[in-house]
Amino acid sequence: MKILIIGSGGREHAIAYKLSQSESKPELFVAPGNAGMSTIATCVPLAVDNLEGLLSFAVLEKIDLTIVGPELPLVLGIVDLFEAEGLKIFGPKRYAAQFEGSKDFTKAFLQRHHIPTAKSETHVDLTSALEALSRFTYPLVIKADGLAAGKGVIIAATKSEAETALSEIMAQRIFGNSGSKVVIEAFLKGIEASILCFVDGETILPMSPAQDYKKAMDGDEGLNTGGMGTYSPSQIIDETLMYRIQNEILNPFISGIKKDDIDFKGILFVGIMIDGDEINVLEYNVRMGDPETEVTLCRMENDLLEVIDAVLEKRLVEVKLRWSEQSAVCVIMASGGYPAEYEKDKVISGLEAVPEDVMVYHCGTKLDAEANILTNGGRVLGITAKADTLDAARTLAYQGVSKIYFEKMSYRTDIARF
Repeated sequence: MKILIIGSGGREHAIAYKLSQSESKPELFVAPGNAGMSTIATCVPLAVDNLEGLLSFAVLEKIDLTIVGPELPLVLGIVDLFEAEGLKIFGPKRYAAQFEGSKDFTKAFLQRHHIPTAKSETHVDLTSALEALSRFTYPLVIKADGLAAGKGVIIAATKSEAETALSEIMAQRIFGNSGSKVVIEAFLKGIEASILCFVDGETILPMSPAQDYKKAMDGDEGLNTGGMGTYSPSQIIDETLMYRIQNEILNPFISGIKKDDIDFKGILFVGIMIDGDEINVLEYNVRMGDPETEVTLCRMENDLLEVIDAVLEKRLVEVKLRWSEQSAVCVIMASGGYPAEYEKDKVISGLEAVPEDVMVYHCGTKLDAEANILTNGGRVLGITAKADTLDAARTLAYQGVSKIYFEKMSYRTDIARF
């Protein structure tokens, strides 16, 4: 069996590694891939937004299944394109991908189906957006409507900061056309949790919850990032809270897409803010999270390929997910300056010294002509460890971090520390 994985980050490395353990022993291709994935899959030099090139490759190589890692090709409609050619592909179609491609689309869905979320307004011109600021208290949240690589959310502490953010997004277009529309949202305090779910259109099956660290620096200081670390299982979502999430958030999603006639098969990522007895949806994504995938898949005992087949065949109701009793921790090692300006092409050393029971997922790396592994992104490596306790997993992960070096590297020292 031939499988094509689209993407080049830690999420895709974790997916590839999990699939490499499948009893089916599939032949793996990844486009474009990275230095780490090259040891378990054939890397194909095709960009994730080169839909026609990816389609041609899948047809030429007789790919049996394509798995889409990042959001961009989903929003661009790669699933529609592949399915029109009779190819098997895992992910939601273009219309359903608006759950990530448009913040306004998601907020309207949440409100329409009475799924708890923060008060918000959507605006398409700067003047009306500025006028709306007087109707909110501070801090508040401003979101570019479209995709912004995980950086299109700004928390404004004052009206002045909010005015600056709106000007940058809507007038200066720091996020390009993604800022042609903005969602202004009430700020929710509490603890954020991430729940990844398999969805086949009829059934939604949550995976074990994870806790993500979005801020760039220790103590949740600094700019928002795509994620600087994570751990699983969650320390705040117990069975009682999970029951509420299932009934107040997940089940209404399924009934909502049925009422709205939205064909959704793939992954739904639900970002939830928890504050005492109050739970609210922060966001939906339509693919696995990164770095949540790294700690989730290493704890999942099911064959991932079998679960994906169940989704595509609409028999997810038959699946029971099994989870390791162990805990997992992932620490992201990033380029200095991330998520703002940063440099690439720094030589990474020490990978061979990482303990054998620590997994190094490559998030942004490449090989040079001399086979040196170089940095090639803001988030570079996801050092992931699994152990009997959360503290033991954390200790092991940071032991792995301590062996690795590249110029101007940065990472948080407080992942999974309480």
